[in-house]
Amino acid sequence: MLISVPEIVSILTSCKTIAVVGLSPKPERPSNQVAVYLEKAGYTIIPVNPGQDMILGHRSYPDLQSVPVKIDMVDIFRRPQDVLPIVHDSIAIGAKVVWMQEGVVNEEAAAVARAAGLTVIMDRCVKRDHEQFLP
Repeated sequence: MLISVPEIVSILTSCKTIAVVGLSPKPERPSNQVAVYLEKAGYTIIPVNPGQDMILGHRSYPDLQSVPVKIDMVDIFRRPQDVLPIVHDSIAIGAKVVWMQEGVVNEEAAAVARAAGLTVIMDRCVKRDHEQFLP
């Protein structure tokens, strides 16, 4: 299911708190670069990585259900086979959007998210889309 540019712009302007699942503490990793960019663009970034206590100066949570604040968007930097449990957690916490980064495609997880009323973006880079559509 393709998503239109106006829908992407709407998501990027309405979602303010973004949980980045699989956020790496290593500056050379795409997840880190995307999170740094999004934070500079004014979003609240919440690291979700069970192997880390702090990333980018923020407390890192082991999973979405441990995050004590409302999350608008779940940005996923995980292997496609790891996405379905993240989608289930996204539904449980009441997220509005599941965004699977470039190279992350899981049709089953996308169908589950859509059936629960979440907007799904798959195989796209949120940083690239923000740079292109909200310069």
